[in-house]
Amino acid sequence: MMKYPILFVLFVSILFPFSCKQEEAANYDEAAVPNYTLPELLLSEKGDSILSYQDWNELRKKELLRLFSEEVYGPFPDKEYDIRFEEKLLPGTYYEGRASIREIEARVSTSSGSESFTILYIYPNNQKAVPVFVGLNFSGNHTIDTLSLISIHDDWVSNSSSKNITDNRATPVSRGASATRWPVQTIIDHGYGLATAYYGSIDPDYDDGFQNGFHPLFAQDENEAEYTSASSISMWAKGMSFIADFLEQDSIADTNRIIAIGHSRLGKTTLWCGANDSRFSAVISNNSGCGGAALSMRQFGERVGRINTRFPHWFTERFNRYNGKERKLPVDQHMLLALMAPRPIYVASATEDQWADPMGEFLALKEACSVYALFGYTQDFPQQLPSANKPYDGITGYHLRKGKHDLTEFDWIMYINWCDKWLPE
Repeated sequence: MMKYPILFVLFVSILFPFSCKQEEAANYDEAAVPNYTLPELLLSEKGDSILSYQDWNELRKKELLRLFSEEVYGPFPDKEYDIRFEEKLLPGTYYEGRASIREIEARVSTSSGSESFTILYIYPNNQKAVPVFVGLNFSGNHTIDTLSLISIHDDWVSNSSSKNITDNRATPVSRGASATRWPVQTIIDHGYGLATAYYGSIDPDYDDGFQNGFHPLFAQDENEAEYTSASSISMWAKGMSFIADFLEQDSIADTNRIIAIGHSRLGKTTLWCGANDSRFSAVISNNSGCGGAALSMRQFGERVGRINTRFPHWFTERFNRYNGKERKLPVDQHMLLALMAPRPIYVASATEDQWADPMGEFLALKEACSVYALFGYTQDFPQQLPSANKPYDGITGYHLRKGKHDLTEFDWIMYINWCDKWLPE
């Protein structure tokens, strides 16, 4: 038995403070939401009122992009790069002749080297210009459909018993494991294409000091000015921009109708991508929660301290300043959603996903409507959280789906109908 247990505990707590720290408890009681005041969306850092869309574009939008870059997500990679595309799988006709499937290797090069990843591109046949959903997937392109022609990546992947993934390697056993989240035939039958890639090929989803994936290509030189730390969310968001690079030179895609979509942590990614890359004509966040569409200052469900402790690589290091201190944040997520204006944005929640704070997601979108008003969009946005499965299809679309944290065919149909309305031919 140890002779001085108390001294030992103190010694360990000094050497390993994070291992001794308890994670913040999640709050699921609306009555326990603290009083908070959101940062002013239409007031500049110097106190000037934002009265027009010109004021927004020329002043406030730039301020908010900088603040989110410095305090939340880290910089959106902007180092000069070259990108080249090689067809790995030539177009073939599938789904009873209704669609074509291609695989494209995208090779990105900077002064620091090069890396590649594979884009899976599926689109309906017999259309002149195809609107395309762009979204990253969690386990590999081969998991979105059972077709044997879709190649299997050799990058690190999280183990998953439900997807039959072990030893952090993708295998044929996991083909189609995520097909319910990617209803390909529903998408193509409604006239839309899909371009997806495995997010772990862009950056593996574990804390390794950003030594793997695409991060080393975009690292800043040591002699450059002060630079906030990188994050996986920023790199994943850049990966979506790489896919947009491909679609811009593709003869099939309608570049006026490229839609960014993401679920959960990739919903956070989608929002940050959409804020930085205006080539995305519309942006869809599905169950993105803390650090995504939900207001941090509500301190409901997952909180800033917990997400930073469990996933330290998702955000910039400076985001840790707000662990347990959300009310000190200079920004909150209504400001992130407003950065999409005047492009259409859709946020979706789920009744059983209190961890992602449906009310906080709804309230953030409601607050963002004031910026859309500067662009002339007057809406009858709901004043209260809508009933389940009753979508609001304004330019700031929203629905609360019955069920758990997931991306379902119901969600996709709502998104497709909304895109039909706001992104017509």
